[in-house]
Amino acid sequence: MTSRERVIRTLQHQPVDRAPRELWALPGVTGGRADEYRRLLERFPPDFAGAAVRYGDSGRASGQAYTLGEYYDEWGCGWRCAEDGVAGEVFDPPLADWSSLTRYELPWELLDGADFSQVDSSCAATDRFVKVGTHTRPFERLQFLRGSQALFEDLAYGTREMFELLAQLHAFYCREMEMWAATDVDAVSFMDDWGAQNALLISPAQWREVFKPLYRDYCDILHAAGKYVFFHSDGHIVAIYPDLIEIGVDAVNSQLFCMDIEELGRLYRGRITFWGEISRQDTLPFGTPDDCRAAVRRVRAALDDGHGGVIAQCEWGKRDPYANIEAVFEEWERPCPSSSSQPTA
Repeated sequence: MTSRERVIRTLQHQPVDRAPRELWALPGVTGGRADEYRRLLERFPPDFAGAAVRYGDSGRASGQAYTLGEYYDEWGCGWRCAEDGVAGEVFDPPLADWSSLTRYELPWELLDGADFSQVDSSCAATDRFVKVGTHTRPFERLQFLRGSQALFEDLAYGTREMFELLAQLHAFYCREMEMWAATDVDAVSFMDDWGAQNALLISPAQWREVFKPLYRDYCDILHAAGKYVFFHSDGHIVAIYPDLIEIGVDAVNSQLFCMDIEELGRLYRGRITFWGEISRQDTLPFGTPDDCRAAVRRVRAALDDGHGGVIAQCEWGKRDPYANIEAVFEEWERPCPSSSSQPTA
């Protein structure tokens, strides 16, 4: 069973030899702990790969991301990092004053100057499942451009300028999705962090009215081209799980341990693929290897639909012990109980 076959069968809720695996490592690990990072990947090779692509250059970007200090991204948003290896937070939103909207232009150069010429050949060169990330994150980009407090006020009052900007962002993201839909990649992912610790950051009703239609368009574009759709959100998002399923998200990455994992399984097991994870708030940074193994067993017991339906994903933060990440993948290495007769790759 190749990696691509393993992931596709998991997404289709068919028997697999083992859970497909994917490691997310933050820059503090890939840079500051490179030897440990390489050692883990050698022991547990990922079933996912990216594609060879280069987005266009933006003259608005300056400084170095993920390093102590300040930098500006391609959209003109100013970021401040208090420590190396983390993204930081926006301190200079370019649209803090709506009077700037008429002069602001989205960074279309990222798409106009993108080089997709090697995407298909890079897909053909691997037997891994090719999943690509995108710029698509309408809610978060609104925050970065506007500032979080100002955006929540805009949402509360239904500010006209916010909807104008959101329409522009949506046009940008639809074009990006169409570009990826024309390639040979297996899946495309997008994201927005929607949850606080115990609930959504806005009401589910407003989410459904304003943002759900945008996400539906992205799913429709990708599904029409035969691509799988992966979506990530931090926080407590149980309220919108049925909506994500309805619009066609194939795999969702969420902070399971913020929610009732067993209830998620009871309601949605077999209806969507659970794309990880293990708690980044306590288990990975502060637990023991045995705690991490127990967390994997809990996720599997709750969410395995009898044929898999779960991707062995976790995020490695700069302070998480190597032994904890190793324990996660050791436990996931065990065959799915329902499909132990399948050949091992």
